[in-house]
Amino acid sequence: MRRDLPEVVALDAALPLPWPAADVVRALAPVVTDARLARMREVVAARTRSLIPVLEDLADPHNGAAVMRSADAFGCHEVHVIEQRHPFAVSTRVTRGTHRWLDLHKHESTERCLSHLAARGYAVYVAAMDGAVGPEAIAEVPRAAIVFGNEHRGVSPAVRAAAAGTYAIPMVGFVESLNVSVASAITLYVASRGRHGDLDPDEREEILARYLIAQVTDADRVLERALGERGP
Repeated sequence: MRRDLPEVVALDAALPLPWPAADVVRALAPVVTDARLARMREVVAARTRSLIPVLEDLADPHNGAAVMRSADAFGCHEVHVIEQRHPFAVSTRVTRGTHRWLDLHKHESTERCLSHLAARGYAVYVAAMDGAVGPEAIAEVPRAAIVFGNEHRGVSPAVRAAAAGTYAIPMVGFVESLNVSVASAITLYVASRGRHGDLDPDEREEILARYLIAQVTDADRVLERALGERGP
């Protein structure tokens, strides 16, 4: 997909909340309908941070968007991107707004991303034709980060060196590989099993606050009016 199409946009990394999460929820929850608030709480209750897709220098905005859409669908709250030759961009026609419900983390180098993941206790996995396990084995890993590499070069040697293991998606046809968007969807679906709803109450409150800010028109103005006298 060409990057100069109107539907292709660059996404910013998630920023800290401007106010305490509980205050944001109290101020904005009355602004949305009861049905919408209930749906948000339902989605938040199923979110996980124990499985993270990592995109290393993806070039095609369609692929980045497809991974974000799959991440939302299967409850993965964080998406990490490594920007090297290609600034991260997505097709909004493909994301269908799902990028608003995810925390995007950007890293300027592979090494910094790997260091960040290691500090948080994540084991890194990459796909390989001769992978040692299937994606179902990753579902048993307490904290796993799955790196999807550039469409042409694959994952970098640095990622392979840091990986805790490789996995393969079983295939019985003539095809020997899948594109990034399909491989990520299958992997996240299988590897997310048993993880949903593993966040603590404070994490859920923060995510709900972010969802309300994304949902409410002029949320900043509403928050300033409701909370401004106390200061952030």
